[in-house]
Amino acid sequence: MADLFGKRAKDLAAKHAPLAERMRPRKPEDFLGQQQLVGEDGSLRAVLDGAEGARVRNMILWGPPGTGKTTLARLIAERSGMEFEPLSATSSGVKDIRDLLDRARLRLGADGKATLVFIDEIHRFNKAQQDSLLHAAEDGLITLIGATTENPSFEVNAALLSRCRVHVLQPLDENALNALLDRALSEGVQVKGITTDEQGRAALLRYAGGDARRLLSAIESCTDLLAPEPADQRILTRQVLERAVGERMLRYDRAGDQHYDLASAMIKSVRGSDPHAAIYYALRMLAGGEDVNFVARRLAILASEDIGNADPGALNLAASAVSIVNFIGMPEAEYTICQLAAYLALAPKSNAAARARSAAHGLIREHGELPVPMNIRNAPTKMMKEMGMGKDYHYAHDYEGGFYPEPLLPKKIEGQRIYEPAEQGFEARLKKRLDELEEMIRQAKSK
Repeated sequence: MADLFGKRAKDLAAKHAPLAERMRPRKPEDFLGQQQLVGEDGSLRAVLDGAEGARVRNMILWGPPGTGKTTLARLIAERSGMEFEPLSATSSGVKDIRDLLDRARLRLGADGKATLVFIDEIHRFNKAQQDSLLHAAEDGLITLIGATTENPSFEVNAALLSRCRVHVLQPLDENALNALLDRALSEGVQVKGITTDEQGRAALLRYAGGDARRLLSAIESCTDLLAPEPADQRILTRQVLERAVGERMLRYDRAGDQHYDLASAMIKSVRGSDPHAAIYYALRMLAGGEDVNFVARRLAILASEDIGNADPGALNLAASAVSIVNFIGMPEAEYTICQLAAYLALAPKSNAAARARSAAHGLIREHGELPVPMNIRNAPTKMMKEMGMGKDYHYAHDYEGGFYPEPLLPKKIEGQRIYEPAEQGFEARLKKRLDELEEMIRQAKSK
């Protein structure tokens, strides 16, 4: 009788579990995203496949919420035949850890079964709690998998971190989220017949922001609203999502007019030296679901196209921003976008690089493949030297000021000005330098 009631309770609990729990993958092939870990050549694939000789190592799973850290740990435990022992970083003390280690020791001695200890949000463990795991993780009594949303280099005890391999999980991309959405509507939700229209689907993916749990929670809330509707009217629209989550979802089409209008507005706001507008339009795109890397790349282009050598530091900052944005992801990347947009907007402006690009392309189109002057051709062999290549080349560093006054463009376009520095910022100094050098060449030719 007890078994009967226990089974019934278990079935009811499963039925009433949140959609995110019901949709948790039970097999590696159902796991979506993180191909760098679970894909064919993924670093954890051999362990998940139960390959001979593949051993589960102590590890830290580092990634944003809803990217599969807990699910991955459960799958590793199941596929490797280990006992899964979760610990709460917020409620477990050193005594709980010692009790767990005692159970692991008894289990290993009794039936030889190993224990996998999973600690979610391991960065919340204090130093004493982390230290209490050191020897057990090192001598093989347990295998430790810690999960964290914070950089483990800063948040995990260095001694413990040195005993673990860090695996980085990325936010789920659109393909993974779309697959999860389709799977949830066809297999997960308990109200059948729910579909999405195009705007509803796009709004759901934007709302999820790469977080599977957030996506499934939103679907579940929408399902509750749609359940009383007739079967043919159970359409998950943007308006339904807004009602369900209590948050207005911005209209934004990444391939349509709004994409181009907002991108154009951001670009022209930077060019127009308005940091307020530049930040506003950049964040409008991000709030609508635009890829943060697109925004960063577009700003990086501006650093050369509209600022250039008027402030060379702009390009350095843009390069750093692109790298950081790609590394930290959303939403924290918004700080970097705001910093970069403000700096570029307030930097002195010059489109000299853009004008030089256009001028050089124009000369190339007009004159084709003009021969390189003989004196500056490459001459690595004796035969090439005998043909006159490299003859009369003047090594600039041998002359006063590191400059020898001679034209270096092909003869047919000699004297053409391609780069015209502006009078703004640092480029004004470059303009003065260029004028001085060209005057020296004119004087040398006139002698």
